[in-house]
Amino acid sequence: MQTRTLGNQKVGAIGLGLMTFDQTGTQPRQQLLDTVTAALEAGVTLFDTADAYGPGDELGAGAQGENERLIASILDELGVRDRVVLATKGGHVRTEGGGWDTDSSAAHLHEAVDASLQRLGVEQIALWQHHRPDPKVPYDEVIGTLKEIADSGKVAHVGLSNADPQQIRDAHAVLGDRLASVQNQFSPKFRSSRPEIDVCEELGLAFLPWSPLGGLSDAKELADKHPAFAEIAQDRGVSAQQVALAWELAQSPVVIPIPGAKRPSSITDSAAAAGIELTADELARLDAS
Repeated sequence: MQTRTLGNQKVGAIGLGLMTFDQTGTQPRQQLLDTVTAALEAGVTLFDTADAYGPGDELGAGAQGENERLIASILDELGVRDRVVLATKGGHVRTEGGGWDTDSSAAHLHEAVDASLQRLGVEQIALWQHHRPDPKVPYDEVIGTLKEIADSGKVAHVGLSNADPQQIRDAHAVLGDRLASVQNQFSPKFRSSRPEIDVCEELGLAFLPWSPLGGLSDAKELADKHPAFAEIAQDRGVSAQQVALAWELAQSPVVIPIPGAKRPSSITDSAAAAGIELTADELARLDAS
């Protein structure tokens, strides 16, 4: 697989989002082990989790950290830690009853880093991302806390998530090259993060689209709202998902999509998108679809 730059290292151009990894439902552990193995075999090296990811609503606040524990145990069982760039996030919290909240207080963010270090079983987190702006905490205060976290040496790089262009610029002015990435939603269905992609390209930051396959899961929506993705996929003999990821990769050399996958076939299909080079005509059709 082609590689792209994340901070001071290279990662596969397609990553793996781990939010849906779960052993409490219909995902046997062996299936998840096989999915991680398939990802690595396909050249996927960036794995993205968060301390707020965990099983469904029934666990409520008890889900906090479960996804981190799960992926750490899988990487250890497979013995592949040295092949993975493992990213996580903090600042988004689970609440009783299955709700979600934000906490960007300095105390919580520092505690979140320490807790993630312990759950992931690492001495330094490769990429630690602020998960979401908190309406209760001014963003300049959050940036100050991110600088403290970067200065601590507990994280190799800091990232932002769900940030707007000015927030990205403000954070970069303080963090410099310790700021490595921005993770915002971007997909055929959700395209309003184009300005953030442009800022990331200008500043030399990776842009990690979350939910990069939005708009493709429903056949009617795909046909009605994004027909070019289905048409080009049919013409090329590939999946619409591959076309969507190839289109995102073509937006900028800083883009590294992180589609989710729970089965080996899903991540193998997604990874193959890195080998698709769309023509100018195809890109124009997709941009308009």
